[in-house]
Amino acid sequence: MQRESHFTNAALMARRRAALPNGLGQGFEIFADRAEGAEVWDVEGRRYIDFAGGIAVLNTGHRHPALMKAVAEQLERFTHTCFQVLAYESYVELAEKLNAMAPGNFAKKSFFLTTGAEAVENAIKVARAYTKRSAVIAFGGGFHGRTLMGMALTGKVVPYKAGFGPFPAEVFHAKFPNPLHGVSEDDAMASLDALFKYDVEPARVAAIILEPVQGEGGFYAASPAFAQRLRALCDQHGILLIADEVQTGAGRTGTWLACEQWGVAPDIITMAKSLAGGMPLSAVIGKAEVMDAAAVGGLGGTYAGNPLACASALAVIDVFEKENLLERSRAVGERLTRRLQALQAQHNCIAEVRGLGAMVAIELCKNGDPHQPDADLTKRMVAEAQKRGLILLSCGVYANVIRVLVPLVASDALLDEGLDIMAASLTASLAAAQA
Repeated sequence: MQRESHFTNAALMARRRAALPNGLGQGFEIFADRAEGAEVWDVEGRRYIDFAGGIAVLNTGHRHPALMKAVAEQLERFTHTCFQVLAYESYVELAEKLNAMAPGNFAKKSFFLTTGAEAVENAIKVARAYTKRSAVIAFGGGFHGRTLMGMALTGKVVPYKAGFGPFPAEVFHAKFPNPLHGVSEDDAMASLDALFKYDVEPARVAAIILEPVQGEGGFYAASPAFAQRLRALCDQHGILLIADEVQTGAGRTGTWLACEQWGVAPDIITMAKSLAGGMPLSAVIGKAEVMDAAAVGGLGGTYAGNPLACASALAVIDVFEKENLLERSRAVGERLTRRLQALQAQHNCIAEVRGLGAMVAIELCKNGDPHQPDADLTKRMVAEAQKRGLILLSCGVYANVIRVLVPLVASDALLDEGLDIMAASLTASLAAAQA
């Protein structure tokens, strides 16, 4: 379809409001026209630095040439057969690569789906099939998707769960370590003990699922020590440990998977987002004996493991190897952290700078008190940054965290330009609040 030159963001927003339901959120009243690397241009020709990366989908950037080439070549062959009907080699090759890249000194198997929520749902299905148990434990502040099971697992009510119940039974929530807000790792482990005492016996729990770094929850990380304690607890009771790496995976945290930094391996891993660089693809990776528990026909999906997406994912892995993007992820994280810590030294409204690799966030508060979250300042800063040409995302249980998920291919100059805008936006937002 040819784009008419008189289309504006405002005109398109009017059409959007008339045609789409209110429940489908949109962070900015902007319509993209083209993108490259870590930059986007809207339909009015305005340029933006992209510190959102499609919510962690674009670790390899917009329109990476290797991904475009791989998808174009696959388009010339076929676009869809449904793997469960007519298979193709790229699906098998991708599974082999992910099995080899995942941590754990044991045989692994993988299969593919379309979205992160699907991966999480299927990880729970596999865990229940293997353990013959039904209950699942997740953590407060965690986000695991918008399907019914995904919402049940998610530890945040508004906006993800409000008005959508009832949810699947036997899903329980423990506390996630959050030292800034007074939740120690001991407290988190004690909350698991409390669940076992008051709500569900360990022998009925199929799995404990957690994000290595909580994405929507505010970029709080599970330390290796905490992961090791969870691993020991799971081993004690025959419970499976699931690492939800939908947002952390594909190199965002400085290793291909964040759980590689734990020193212990989960039984099942979920991936999506940057796995295929913008093509819809998710994966469930796990111990071979666990993955084989589901009956034939119990896993799959019509579009699951689409050949275009598999081709793109194989290109993503190749790009990470050839362009040293894991090293780049660590370098980007160090640059972001250093600059944001310098900003923190100037403004006591920044309660904390935290992250893992290039998954970095700042938490905003009032009066230098981390127990007074400042959601209003966060909202103003995101809006001010957009006016100045920078796309930022907020998150957190209290909506007071700004997260950076910039494509790893961004140059140092572009990173610095974006960070300059962040600094200027915070200063302007504080001034506006005092006016």
